[in-house]
Amino acid sequence: MKSSIRIASASGFWGDLPRAPVDQVTKGSIDYLVMDYLAEVTMSILQKQRMRNPDHGYALDFVHVIDQILEYITARGVRVISNAGGVHPEACKEAILTLVKERGYEDISVAVVDGDDILGKIDALVEAGHQLENIDTGEPITSVRDQLTSANVYLGSRPIVEALDQGADIVITGRVFDAGLILGPLVHEFGWDFNDYDRIASGIVAGHIIECGAQASGGNFTDWQEVKDFVNIGFPIVEAFPDGTFAVTKHEGTGGLINQMTVKEQLVYEIADPSAYLTPDGVADFTTLQLQQSGPDRVRVFNIKGKPPPRSYKVSASYKAGYKITSTLVYSWPRALGKAQKAADILQGRAEQLGLELGEWKAEYIGYNGCSENPVTQEALKREFEEIQLRISVSGMNREVLDRFGKEVIPLVLTGPGGVTGYAAGRPKAAEIVAYWPALLDKSAVEPRMRLFTI
Repeated sequence: MKSSIRIASASGFWGDLPRAPVDQVTKGSIDYLVMDYLAEVTMSILQKQRMRNPDHGYALDFVHVIDQILEYITARGVRVISNAGGVHPEACKEAILTLVKERGYEDISVAVVDGDDILGKIDALVEAGHQLENIDTGEPITSVRDQLTSANVYLGSRPIVEALDQGADIVITGRVFDAGLILGPLVHEFGWDFNDYDRIASGIVAGHIIECGAQASGGNFTDWQEVKDFVNIGFPIVEAFPDGTFAVTKHEGTGGLINQMTVKEQLVYEIADPSAYLTPDGVADFTTLQLQQSGPDRVRVFNIKGKPPPRSYKVSASYKAGYKITSTLVYSWPRALGKAQKAADILQGRAEQLGLELGEWKAEYIGYNGCSENPVTQEALKREFEEIQLRISVSGMNREVLDRFGKEVIPLVLTGPGGVTGYAAGRPKAAEIVAYWPALLDKSAVEPRMRLFTI
């Protein structure tokens, strides 16, 4: 057993800082590189891509990342774990193996973890009594069955542990819970028992802290002015120990900031009950943990308590929920806010005159209430703003109706208030709305799978 291991985060979402993975493997010593690509909406995007091209459905950027760091995987023994497989881990694996072969590397093992995609099994699951009720509304999934675009279970880290136990250099997963990417190597390296709930909880907390990349090392930080160097921001690293304690740090000489407040802000990110943070591998009690600033850009985390895991997996499904149009125009001084409001009134009046059946209608005035959503008052209309951006958002179930509405926006340039700009993008077009469907599924109905492939 190693006395400690270093797990480096290099991505908090698909589209994160491109240079982060290379920085993490070149600017200091690490044992594992983990990359989280999947948000809830990402799964539906990837599913659409796979429907257009059966060879897609995964984070294509991941292949380029591996190309950049292959030499470090072989020379330094850095092992990579990522959920870049999306809805098609098999295709992602094939792309990686092709790349490895083209670059002339040998003895690189790639593991695939899947079994999370249940879209094709929905009918059978419902027939077996699994209604997959919406957690928020209680509705059965059959109410949106024909509109479903994706349905994936948040798997635990056990298949990742199995892959590492069998020697995988690169582990590609579909939907696993985010912190599982970090918990997996901890269980593998330290031989933790999944019934040791405190240590499992420690791994869950460690994963939760660095799963969003630089959000734990100064990015998206409330006290952003304390961060001296955003340009060269360093992504976080967990230095973990067999007893379940760990430190959050980053490579020396990189930008960003790691202190108790950056870690605390990430700890409260996307949690409900802080005493019961649910994952498929265990429940972490965030109210027990303690933080200690143990050096520059180094926070020690300890005294984490855990509980047994729930009996269900969480399901992240998405479905088509109509269409939307969003368009913007910018109105300038004088009386910019009044002009923008008048333009919105004109648009609404013309839509009514045309008999267009629209759903939700929203007018926002960026520069006045784009974030606060304060109503436009007579007092506000008397204020002089240099500029106001009108943002109109309209939804509905009929794409053609929304596209017809979109034709009314640009004519405002010559048929509405003066002093308008920002219309070079032309007529807006309706885009599909993808809605989120959270549900629970008994673990007995799911079969996680791990397969290992070697050049």
